Amino acid sequence: MLNPPTGPTNPANPRTPSILDQCPTLIQPFTSITERLKLENFFANPQPLEIELGAGDGSFMVRYATQHPERNFLAVERLLGRLRKLDRKGRRAALVNVGLLRIEAAYFVEYLLPARCAQTLHIYFPDPWPKKKHRKHRLINARFPEIARQALAPGGVVYLRTDDADYFEQVQEVFAAAAGHFAAIETPAELSAVVTDFEREFNAQGIPTRRAAYQLK
Repeated sequence: MLNPPTGPTNPANPRTPSILDQCPTLIQPFTSITERLKLENFFANPQPLEIELGAGDGSFMVRYATQHPERNFLAVERLLGRLRKLDRKGRRAALVNVGLLRIEAAYFVEYLLPARCAQTLHIYFPDPWPKKKHRKHRLINARFPEIARQALAPGGVVYLRTDDADYFEQVQEVFAAAAGHFAAIETPAELSAVVTDFEREFNAQGIPTRRAAYQLK
């Protein structure tokens, strides 16, 4: 289940409770960082699970989870400030189908996710690590398809977006090498229409969105 609400307001300084007071935090604590998660403890309703790796400002997650109350969503983000911002957005929207986790994305997928638990992995505008010597830090690398394959349910999909041409080329090469397990598919128009704030800024500067999607065979 989601965490309980925080304590009451200071009685010496009463105020009208806001929606944030009434809604429990969406940020989930870790009981272990070496054991697989017990996802049944995260959500009130057992529903298909979608995961966003690197949730950033949370603009995608809040909009998409609002549109799809019939699904559960986990948002993974390493930076605490961003996660707290997403927590506020999610609570204002009274989302009960969203959980937030603060951890590095690649470690989370490889070591903490139960096998075949996710219908979808969303990866939007990951850090491109543009310097050649830093590219080893990119989330989408030669090992990623195998890691994703372990986490995805049969027929599960990886959706990706980036503004970086070089990173996009690497994404295509990586999944081409995994063609025995993944097939390239089109991103649904309904999903493409949910534009992140980062994406809107890039597009306003004339930088196009590069999309790819790969379905587990």
